Amino acid sequence: QVQLVESGGGLVQPGGSLRLSCAASGGIFSLNAMGWYRQAPGKERELVAVITSGGITKYADSVKGRFTISRDNAKNTAYLQMNSLKPGDTAVYYCDRGIPTDGVGMLGFGSWGQGTQVTVSS
Repeated sequence: QVQLVESGGGLVQPGGSLRLSCAASGGIFSLNAMGWYRQAPGKERELVAVITSGGITKYADSVKGRFTISRDNAKNTAYLQMNSLKPGDTAVYYCDRGIPTDGVGMLGFGSWGQGTQVTVSS
């Protein structure tokens, strides 16, 4: 019933920027937290940013100061602005709805889409 579609990834040079979008359909977008995850080959999925229904944001230490999560409830869309990108940011990025937990965490609903590939390379 709830579907999320990620977009906006691509190839970018180190130090560059990208903005990812997460378009939601079904459910009530504004009632839940949104989270952005990433997963690189051979690594576990990592939650990098969370925004609550009230607009409170939290970030993993690896991206703090470089990434900004936001949401536009009128458009049923969440965003991840990524600046000062590093090769270590290379991963498939995807989003999910859920309930925020203590610290930088979220109990996801498992409604993520196929993700969008971000590759940072010179």
